[in-house]
Order: sequence, then structure tokens, then C-alpha cells
Amino acid sequence: MKSTVETLSPTRVRLAIEVPFDELKPSLQKAYREIGAQVQIPGFRRGKVPSAVIDQRVGRGAVLNEAVQEAIPQQILAAVQEHEVKTLGRPEVEITDFTDGEPLKFTAEVDVRPEITVPDLSTIAVTVPAVQIGDEEIDEQVNGLRERFATLKTVERAAAEGDYVQLDLNATVDGEEVPGGSATNISHEVGSKQLLPGLDEALVGMSAGDETTFTTQLVGGDFAGRDADVAVTVRTVKDKQLPEVDDEFAQMASEFDTLEELRGDTRQRLERAKKVEQIYAARDEALKQLVEAAEIPAPEGIVKDEVEGRKQAMTDQLERIGASLEDYLSSEEKTEEQIDQELTDAAEEGVRIQLLLDTVADAEDIQVSDDEFGHEIVHRAQRAQMPPQQYYDQLVRSGAAAAVFGDVRRGKALASVMEKVTMTDDAGNTLTLDDLREANAEEHAGHDH
Repeated sequence: MKSTVETLSPTRVRLAIEVPFDELKPSLQKAYREIGAQVQIPGFRRGKVPSAVIDQRVGRGAVLNEAVQEAIPQQILAAVQEHEVKTLGRPEVEITDFTDGEPLKFTAEVDVRPEITVPDLSTIAVTVPAVQIGDEEIDEQVNGLRERFATLKTVERAAAEGDYVQLDLNATVDGEEVPGGSATNISHEVGSKQLLPGLDEALVGMSAGDETTFTTQLVGGDFAGRDADVAVTVRTVKDKQLPEVDDEFAQMASEFDTLEELRGDTRQRLERAKKVEQIYAARDEALKQLVEAAEIPAPEGIVKDEVEGRKQAMTDQLERIGASLEDYLSSEEKTEEQIDQELTDAAEEGVRIQLLLDTVADAEDIQVSDDEFGHEIVHRAQRAQMPPQQYYDQLVRSGAAAAVFGDVRRGKALASVMEKVTMTDDAGNTLTLDDLREANAEEHAGHDH
């Protein structure tokens, strides 16, 4: 085999490979064996069909094609090793010349890891806003808790926005009942817009025992797009009563004896959550500075694959909730080109960060122990609600185990970056990775409690 390598860009090369016909003979013999095992020819046992008969019945061209497809990946691997090319992603292969008995000539274009010079990490300094908790944020949290302990009390008056009503509904189109268009004794918050358009407006001012009819446009079913007449009967009107915010409320709604203690705990929880957000913001800013300083290019093929993967995942997610990409574009008031551009920008940023962290991991000779890899597998298996061994076997079968290993290694490289860069808030406080670990540990402890 002869091969040359041509640099097309800092992230892409073209390998030109020529393989003498003699070197293809093992692949050719394998192709004859495999085709011979698949075809049924009268007078010959399966797998014992002579090559000449296969040429006659199946065609020499089919055999040569199978042999070439089997040989190409091996030859690319040999050329990559010979030229010490650090490949990324799948190669794009083009056969330039091949006839029976003559050398096989082909090219393979593939993305490669660019040469990256990481700046001295200690020279990178980022500043993010200091954590501040206002009284109104604590009020909002306490009010949310108060809503959970609200009680409903039947009142003898007309319904107003915020009240709860028990009601019966019956929808008809031109006098014909709508399938599934009737419901009895359902609870509804007036003004919540959770049911039919027009219902909330009809309910305001109605008392227990009142009946009315309103018109609404149906969005699903046999009568989709048609106007329906909906008869509504109010059974009861209930007023939502919120508890007084005092020490008694604190004792009922939490493990604290006083409102002051409850508000103090709420402040601490908000501070922890904001602290985590703050350090993540500092991390993101540090990575952004490093990627810019190192002038890392994004390999086109990898970005293209990443965009396709993200778009497919997005479409699948929309389908699971019964929506389409068109529905999403309409609701977001965006074109498909805009979404593609957003996905491309995000993919390029993600790929550049991965390349940066891989370079840091190589420079610092970061290793991943069996325990660390196993811990990540267990963690991911729990998220996927699968037994760890089954999850791992699935990873190996799909060839994705190496990607998980790479993610763990990059995670360690990221921790190293965060320990070396300078992160502060605008109040002059230093932020560290230990702060993040501490905040996360306290958060988990709080949930466990």
C-alpha cells in the first residue's frame, strides 16, 4: 500500500491511497466465502461453491465490490497510523480508479484534531456578578409555599377570577353532541385558561346553580376548526383561602418554629442555588476566553454530524409530545434556517470546548481509573433507569463506550482548568471549585432532609 496525506484545512486532510491488487486477495477470498455461504446453487453444498461458479451466477463485479468495501477501512487505518493523523469522525471515501487485476486507488477525506496551543491557565481571569438575594425573592418563595397550603371554602356569591368552581360542560356542533365533549363535576380555577377558550369569561359573575352557553372553536377531533356551543352549569363556587404568614404557618409548612427561621432557611437555599449558577457562569466565561485565546477551529464534518444529531433529537422530542418541527417553528416565530444556524453555533462552541479539554487532558496526562469510569456508567444507567451491566453492554454494542470514557476524561480536564484560572465576583470574592462541590453537597443534604 502507498499513501499520501494532503492538508485541506487546519481541521481536514485528504488521504490518497493505492493498494496493489495482490494485497486485496485476502479480502477477495473472504468475499467469495461469505457470498458462497449465502447463495443456494443446485449441485453444490452451501459454502462449498467454487469461485468460478460464483463469478458465473453472482458476477465477479459483486465479489470485487464486497472485497473493496471490506478492505477500505483497514487500508485507511494503516494510512492513518503511518502518517500519525489524529482523526475525528467518519471519513468520506471516493474510489478514483479500480478495475479487476489492477491496483485500487481511492481518497478518504477526514476531519482531524487541529494543533492547539493552550494559553497559560493562570493568566485567565473572569469576573461574574456577586450573589444577591432580595426580600422580594424570599417573599416569592414563601408565597409559593403558602399556595400549597391554601384551602377552598364554598361561598354563596358569584364567581370571580381566582375562585374555583365545580361545573358541568356539554359541547354541541349544529345540535350534534361532540364525541368526548361532555364532562361533569370538574374543578376549574377561574382565569387559569386551562380549559376551553371563552370559558373563563363566561364563568365570571355566575353563581351556584346558574347555567349559560358560550361559543368556542374546537382544536381537535372530528369537528376541529368548527364553532361549538358549550352549555355550562356551575355547581359550586369556592374561594381560595391562603393561610396567614406567621409562626403558626411556619410550623405547619416546614420543620421550623418561627417565620424568621423559615425565611432564613429560604435565603440560604436561594444563596446555594445562585452560588452554583454563579460558578457555572464563571466556568462558561473561562472556557469562552480559552477557546478564543487558543483560536480553536471547529471541524466541519464533526459539526455537521452534531447538528444532524441535535436536530433529530429535537424532532423526536417534539413527536413524543404530539408536535412537529413546523408547530415549533410557528410557536417560536422562527424559520428552519434560523434554527439550523442556532444549532450550528451551539455545536461549533461545544466541539471547540471538547477539543480544548482533550488538549488539556493530553498536556496534563489525565487518566481515567476503572472506578471513575464505572461510577459514570452507574450514574448514567440510573438516569436511563437501566441496570448498570445492561447499560454498559448496550454502550459496547453501539460503540459509544469510548465516547463516555472521553466525557469522563474531559470532566477531569475541566476540573483542572477551574482550579487554575482565577474566578472572582464583582464584590472581590474568590470563587473555587470547592465552593461548587460544597454548594452541591449542601443542596443534596437539603433534599435528603
